[in-house]
Parts: sequence; C-alpha cells; structure tokens
Amino acid sequence: MVRPKKHLGQHFLHDRNIADKIVRCLGDGHPNICELGPGTGVLTSFLLKSKGLQSLTLVEIDPESTAFLQAHFNDHRLTILQADFLRMDLSQIPAPFALIGNFPYNISSQIFFRVIENRKSIPEVVCMIQKEVAERIVAEPGSKTYGILSVLLQAWYSIDYEFTVSEKVFLPPPKVKSAVIRLTRNQVDSLACDEKVFTRIVKTAFNQRRKTLRNALKPLLAENMKTFPYHEKRAEQLSTEQFIELTAALQET
Repeated sequence: MVRPKKHLGQHFLHDRNIADKIVRCLGDGHPNICELGPGTGVLTSFLLKSKGLQSLTLVEIDPESTAFLQAHFNDHRLTILQADFLRMDLSQIPAPFALIGNFPYNISSQIFFRVIENRKSIPEVVCMIQKEVAERIVAEPGSKTYGILSVLLQAWYSIDYEFTVSEKVFLPPPKVKSAVIRLTRNQVDSLACDEKVFTRIVKTAFNQRRKTLRNALKPLLAENMKTFPYHEKRAEQLSTEQFIELTAALQET
C-alpha cells in the first residue's frame, strides 16, 4: 500500500461512498476527464464508469502512487502521467477536459489560478478542498470570507458548494474539515477590461482589505487621482462586475 507523504500534502480518501458522491457531482457527457492527485485511485474506479468517457488522464506527482496506479488499473482509455500539474504542459491532456480531484490543500489556490489561465480548456471542475477555502470561493460580497479567489473565479465560473466532508474519511485524517465544490464555466468570453490589470487591482485591493479602495489602490493610481468608482468602499464590498467596472474606469484615466 502507498504511504501518504506529508510533504506532498497527501490525505488518502478511503470512504468509497464519499468517492462515488464526488464523482456524481461531475456533469454527464464529458468525453475527456483529468483527475488530479489520484493517489491510490479511489475516485478513478468510479470515473472509469462515466458515460461517454473517451479518455481519463491521471496526473500524479508521487512516483510511488504512480507505480501503484499502473499496477492496479488497465484500461485503454486511461493515461497515467507522473507530473506536477502546476508546471506540466497541459496540452498533454485531451481538451476540453473536466478536472476532478482531491486537491492538495497546500497548493489548492495555485491550482485554481492555473484553472483560470486554462479556462478555455476546462469547462468544469469538481474538487475536494479545505472547507475554509471552499467557503471563501463561494462567498458573496460583504462576507468576511469573500476575497481574491472569490472574485477571480466567479468572473469565469458559476460555483456551487456541494457538501462537507468529515476528516474521518481520510488516512491520515487532516486537522481540518473538507468540502466539495463544483465550478461550471459561465458564458463570459472576455472581460470588459484588461484581464491582467483586473487581476492586479483585485489582489492589491484585498491585500489591504481594511482600507478604502482610495487608500488600498494608491500604488496603482496616478498621483493626482483622488476619486474613481467605489473609491470610498472596501474591497469586500464590491462584486466581480463592480471590480470589472472599476478596472475599466482606471484604464481610461
């Protein structure tokens, strides 16, 4: 059996009922699916039963887990890649692909930024992450948990909080509860502003979230700029659409 490795943030799900429930959150009819961090393949066995599946790509960074998967799964639709999802060439995965997995908690935010960068190839994501991060992602403006990931992901995806998962269904049990969320690509093809500027403004605003935007965004403003849309509000009070409006206004100055 594979040993969970602390440095990789591995916590292996051992409850097959929960695994089945996670896979059922994924929409029907995805010909291509990528599972991130399959570990010992508890989700894999259910994913191989997906209707209309043509290719299932497993991306696993751990050599021991990769060897285990190669020894225990044999299916012509299956490709097992020993790779780092954050650094690999995603063109190795047949696109478009639905992404699913028990994301390592220590790099989940980085995974979501990679998803945003490759959103044209990833129409849907179902993932288990730390409950606090899940709550942050689905949060609405005005909430204390509303933040950078909330705004950036909600610009491109509709997000649903599916269910909470007890720490007792993992080996070893993590010190936090987990949650499963589902991201479904929305109809937005492009923002009404420069995307890079939008991202920079969102990050800068939330890095000083207790300040008004007039003060939080000072490093990005012209010296003579004193007023702009929502300048008296704080970052957590603005919706994604308002951040886009703010970015467009600042670009014009």
